[in-house]
Amino acid sequence: MTDQAVDTGGLELSEHTSPENLFLGRTRELKELRADIERAGLDTLAGRKAPRARVLLIAGRPGSGRTALAEELVRQVADRYPDGVLRARLSEPDGTPVPTVRVARELLAALELPAPAGAAGDDLAAALRAALADRRAVLLLDDAADAEQVDALLPDTPDCLAVAVSQGPLTGIADVRPCTLGGLDTKTAVELLSRRTGSVRITVDPRAAETLVEECQAQPAALMLAGGWLAARPKAAVADLAKQLRAEDDEETAGTPLSRIFRLAYVSLPVPAARILRLLALAPAGYVDPHTASALAGCSVSGARATLDDFVALGLLRAVDSPLPQYEVPGALHPLLRALTETQDKPAELQLARARMLERTVRLLQSCRAITETDSPQARAKLLGMPSSLRFPSPRAAADWLRIRRPALLAAARLAVADGELDTLARRLLSQLVRTLVAHFGTQAAAPDLYGIHQLVLDVAERQNLPREQAAALLNLADLDAQTGRTAEALVRYRAALDAGREANDPYATGRAMESVGGAHEELGDYDRAADWFGRALAQRLARDERADAARLYGRIAAVHTYAGRYGEAVRGWRAAVAGYRKLGDVAAHARALSELARVQEYAGRPEESLRTCQEAVEWARRAEDVRLQAALHLRLADTLDHLGDPTAAGLHRSAAERMLGEELQETAQEGDPEDQQPEHGANACEIRSTSAED
Repeated sequence: MTDQAVDTGGLELSEHTSPENLFLGRTRELKELRADIERAGLDTLAGRKAPRARVLLIAGRPGSGRTALAEELVRQVADRYPDGVLRARLSEPDGTPVPTVRVARELLAALELPAPAGAAGDDLAAALRAALADRRAVLLLDDAADAEQVDALLPDTPDCLAVAVSQGPLTGIADVRPCTLGGLDTKTAVELLSRRTGSVRITVDPRAAETLVEECQAQPAALMLAGGWLAARPKAAVADLAKQLRAEDDEETAGTPLSRIFRLAYVSLPVPAARILRLLALAPAGYVDPHTASALAGCSVSGARATLDDFVALGLLRAVDSPLPQYEVPGALHPLLRALTETQDKPAELQLARARMLERTVRLLQSCRAITETDSPQARAKLLGMPSSLRFPSPRAAADWLRIRRPALLAAARLAVADGELDTLARRLLSQLVRTLVAHFGTQAAAPDLYGIHQLVLDVAERQNLPREQAAALLNLADLDAQTGRTAEALVRYRAALDAGREANDPYATGRAMESVGGAHEELGDYDRAADWFGRALAQRLARDERADAARLYGRIAAVHTYAGRYGEAVRGWRAAVAGYRKLGDVAAHARALSELARVQEYAGRPEESLRTCQEAVEWARRAEDVRLQAALHLRLADTLDHLGDPTAAGLHRSAAERMLGEELQETAQEGDPEDQQPEHGANACEIRSTSAED
């Protein structure tokens, strides 16, 4: 099933691609780094406890093996840090620094801690530091662009260790312990070659092997490519490769040892494979799977996977330890690939490749979502109409694919929006990504990702002057702000959504925004403004004969008047809601509205009226088969009867409530609560409303 979207057989790393088996040498550097962990710092010498984690810096040029050394160091000391290792990459493959907000969010997720959607980077970094305050953990920060990135994430405890990887010094971090890497020692470099090529050719001509090491300046990345080149040519002598590299060095455009050996590896590839390799520079976040490569190059999925495996053997790609076939473009090779695309491919061809990749991603997301909608004949028909290579064998496989590919999918969304010339595809991708995340994980679990996606939707809508989509994105963002307690920020966005909805002449958006503005004022305790905005929304619903929404808004207005102590107006509001639900035939809502009316009548000092209304509500709750509401109403009747001086009748109602609750709890224990088993797909679920979004 190699053409299937998810290979259920998984991907096993071969022995020579295991990170532990790949590491060689650096004995002196490892010894010094381990000693630096315990070495006294300036605070300790001054008699003060170190306020922050010890920071070790491994600095070197891309291709020097700096990340491999950091991983080996972490592996060796991991048993001293029982709370585990947290890893984060601080730069994109093109060198763009990753925002602190995204890094901190991913690290909190790794700790299985909540990270509120839309929270600022400083707040999330503070939450991360607080989470690590009572832990002993290692923080591995790879490819740091500057000291500020690292400083924002450092734990405020000496019990943690931070290992930073960077190209240069991290000036500004106190007491950082640097380790600058050059090339490997000759013995280790020759052994690395031997592992890639086999020992025979190295043993028969050790002098040529040492010469090749010199030509590569003993840089691990260059030696890996040299070993891959030789492994692919069993009859080639080591001296032949050394001679070719020396000839390359004599040319005006020689470049670094890595660029020279990369050039030799590249020109030896067949034309189709060379094209695929170049286009991997477009892979989101530097991660590629067979579908991405297939779409970029316009070839079959199985052919793309075979080519990617060949690249791994040549040292041009790294296989990721994952249940799915997934690969990573080495950071040292990314600028070389990007330079090739700029000289070998026309801009229009690159744009077409991006479009194919985004289109494939959209279709995979459609398939990933459709397999969860097994009750929908339309979804089943659409799924069966897709090519077999895009279908998932089960909902579990689809969810696993979505979880594993999530970083690349989010990166693809960011790149699509940043491109600026593929906005139609970007909008479709964002729409499908939201729907798929909600379908598999629910709105609450996916909220942090949804917040970033809705912000991207807003960017495209503003750029394309699409007020309707702008209103939808603002409403979604404001909902997430409101859910995480940022009510003032939500209010600003709801007002902006109202303006956009009016510009688009979208009655849904304007009505929803007016009601949400009222809800924000209610949350802020401004009940007069809340009632005013709910009234505006009500007027629109009545004008459009949207009776269910009108009845609900009567209830919201009544609730606000209740909070403000205006019980007469609250009673009128609930009576209007009761009448609306009665006309609609909504028995359950009718019962709840009567229950609230009885509550307000009691607050207003009318116990007899409250008693009659409550008895009527019990009857409607019985018709609605709402046992919990019936029990609550019986308890309220008991309290009212106590107030009226009838303890005997009050006791009967309390007994009825206890019996109902006991039976209901017993049924829940036997059958499970179905509400707890359903993902979040309610009316408040965040969803992109876009006329261009395809289902």
